[in-house]
Amino acid sequence: MTIQVAKLSDPAVRAFVTAVNAHDREAFEAVLAPGATMSDDGSDRDLEDWIDREIFSTHGHMDVDNESNGGRSLIARYNNDTWGEMKTKWSFTVDDGKISRFETGQA
Repeated sequence: MTIQVAKLSDPAVRAFVTAVNAHDREAFEAVLAPGATMSDDGSDRDLEDWIDREIFSTHGHMDVDNESNGGRSLIARYNNDTWGEMKTKWSFTVDDGKISRFETGQA
């Protein structure tokens, strides 16, 4: 069963998912700490290139099925125009209310 985005426990993660689903790049970037990093399937990626390619130019959307670790770990069905829908895991490091790192990959 999908968890409503408004009910996600961690405010920064909730803002991240909200921005992804609204295709709001400005809100997305506002939730990231300066110098934020990320990895996809265990490999570090260039953040700006990745979010453009995997989220914003391809209409990314997250339906969260489960959260753990105080809301900083998610299992979600992620969908975009390139890959279709896949089950994904997301892990977030939050410092001072901003996401300093996220890791994603197939679950």
